[in-house]
Amino acid sequence: METKEVSLFEVFQKNLRVTMNEKADFLATGGAKSFEEYSKIVGVIEGLALAERDLIDLFEALRKGEE
Repeated sequence: METKEVSLFEVFQKNLRVTMNEKADFLATGGAKSFEEYSKIVGVIEGLALAERDLIDLFEALRKGEE
């Protein structure tokens, strides 16, 4: 896999992780003012985690295809 593709993967994964951490920190510090807001942010975190997992799986599949 080209370095450019690895860098793109790493940047995208890092951005997903940073956003997830920011949302989790927001919840951990009592940022949600209602259960509705809390539920929404938990859903966002779940979605980002699923996206990250799919990205990792895709990267691994692409890398294995080159071996």
